[in-house]
Amino acid sequence: MSANDVSLQSLLRIKNAADPVLVFDGKAVSRAEFSAKIEQTAAWLAAQGIGKGDVVAVWLVNRVEWLALLFAAARLGTVVAAVNTRYRSAEVAHLLKLSGAKLMVVEAAFRGIDFAAILADVAEAEVPALQRLAVVGADAIAARWPCVRFDAFETPYPLAPPIPDDVDLPVLLYTTSGTTKGPKLVAHSQATRATHAASVAHALRLDPRRHSLLAMLPFCGTFGMTSLLGFLAAGATIHVLDAFEAAPALQILSTQRITHCFGSDEMFRRILGLTDAPRPFPHLELCGFAAFQPGWRELAAEAEARGMKLYGLYGSSEVQALFSIGRASDAFADRIEGGGWPMSPEAKVRVRDLETGELAGSLVSGEIEISAPSRFLGYFNNPEATREAITADGFFRTGDIGRLRGDGSFVYETRAGDAMRLGGFLVAPGEIEDELKSCAGVADAQVVAVDLKGQARCVAFVIPAGEPPRQETLIARLRERLAGYKVPARIYVVDAFPVTDSANGVKIQRARLRVMAMERIAGE
Repeated sequence: MSANDVSLQSLLRIKNAADPVLVFDGKAVSRAEFSAKIEQTAAWLAAQGIGKGDVVAVWLVNRVEWLALLFAAARLGTVVAAVNTRYRSAEVAHLLKLSGAKLMVVEAAFRGIDFAAILADVAEAEVPALQRLAVVGADAIAARWPCVRFDAFETPYPLAPPIPDDVDLPVLLYTTSGTTKGPKLVAHSQATRATHAASVAHALRLDPRRHSLLAMLPFCGTFGMTSLLGFLAAGATIHVLDAFEAAPALQILSTQRITHCFGSDEMFRRILGLTDAPRPFPHLELCGFAAFQPGWRELAAEAEARGMKLYGLYGSSEVQALFSIGRASDAFADRIEGGGWPMSPEAKVRVRDLETGELAGSLVSGEIEISAPSRFLGYFNNPEATREAITADGFFRTGDIGRLRGDGSFVYETRAGDAMRLGGFLVAPGEIEDELKSCAGVADAQVVAVDLKGQARCVAFVIPAGEPPRQETLIARLRERLAGYKVPARIYVVDAFPVTDSANGVKIQRARLRVMAMERIAGE
């Protein structure tokens, strides 16, 4: 297979593809127009001094500029670091420092997000590689760094000669939870992205003449980007929401004959809640969903009764979203479970018994390990973490617990370790704990996730340093530094944490902390 077959550009050379390729806010973008925007963006990047091996951070909502930057970066050998629009200053600073981004492309403004104010809390010393900002929608924003306007679509720049495709070099960096402060950066190449996109298109049997996608997940995450690239690989039309809202999603699903949609259980719950129609979406064939909230089985049953078929799936930043999905031939109870059947026929899934360390047979729970063409290159600038994550024979240790069914499919059961699922994202407690410990009056902190009114929220316990800090003060500070879904719903002051002495040292009793959190909330 040649480099041309597994490059991102190959996804735009699909025979008999539908036109338009993309629809943003009702505005169609033809395949020819999209290709031209990629060329213009590549020329613009080159004019900014960006070339092979450089990193560009993209801090945008879902828009055509986001995709043009990714495909243009692939032409130049440049790397895109995806920045979550829900990030705040500490998270943005960490990503910029770890990636070594020279340029950040940023929104001028979007709804209630003040990008300039967030950047104002990032010190230049924290991100020494960053040279300038490029602003979409304005000439500049108030910032410490020089600003240029992203005018690739407006101003002709000398065309940049493409470099020979090296499809195995990093092209896209995602963030993923870690055990220490700040997330790691998961590196993917053109080959891992394009190969998996083709697997998704083939496994779902997508036909550009009758299938279409509502893309309502953010491009900055693997779930949103993988589903979009899969439909590009199929040559199907993609309708895009700049950011999820239930009402616009309902309108597009109802009027545009959408056949496929992917999202969280909460997204589908909100969409269904806006219509009383018994079968509101007659053209909808498949809704892939990730279950993050309690009551997802009840939601799936209600959706089924109203003609919206939900399919459980599995994925991660390291092996990409839509790694696997349920099948229409599965029994309903099996189809809606996380896991399913791998998209790629070359993918291998095994389970390792956590007690014995041996590979487990069918129906035995253990850690899921995966080998597949969609597997990441490694953690960017973190070879030690990469070595720890990959077995000697090349399988990725997912840190997820599941079991094999014995028929080629598997079931995802839960996340191992301490990682929390908040707002649809995996979050390491240490990230929030370190921010708390940087606050005045906090000597130590521990964070756990609890079910609060049907939502997964985190609760913090802090040991004071002198005068006990006020909860309101700590929460206000964290709102400045972290994405909203990471801000604790409650912060309780304690004299000490419950611990257990073991041969491996003193361990925090996180299960006891969760019980304490629920008891205190119930007593309020």
